[in-house]
Amino acid sequence: MITKEEVVAAQQTWGEAVVRIGQLYQENKDYKSECTAIIQELYGFHERMVLFKPTLASQKPFRLTLEGAVSYFVGDNQKFAEDVGFALKPWTNVRFENAGFVLKEEEAVSMGTYYFTDLSSEETRVEYTLGFFRAESGNLKICVHHSSLPYTPA
Repeated sequence: MITKEEVVAAQQTWGEAVVRIGQLYQENKDYKSECTAIIQELYGFHERMVLFKPTLASQKPFRLTLEGAVSYFVGDNQKFAEDVGFALKPWTNVRFENAGFVLKEEEAVSMGTYYFTDLSSEETRVEYTLGFFRAESGNLKICVHHSSLPYTPA
């Protein structure tokens, strides 16, 4: 059974990875290669279908490939011209507030709000759903990632 603690740990690892990509970008290091390695480690693109709907994508809102996911985080891909590199902001912290979990033998889903802190300590609130599966390695990998800005009534 996948546990709540495993999901929370996977979320923390994901948040730290987003922060790390931005740090590498600021340090003029190879953030693109590192981002690709991170996405391969955290998402299950090489093991099964991954459904990724990033927050700030409208022209191509659904990313079903590793290339599409990497482009969202670091930009600079003409196939996804709207991408400016979400992780390049940079963010200094990502914290999760989970609304709930669905835990099963080999799969789990979490839903809630995550907050991205920028260099001026301002937080951006985003709502998310993350689906995980237990990979052959034993680690949890993301197979569903949907995030969106909170609804604001007119």
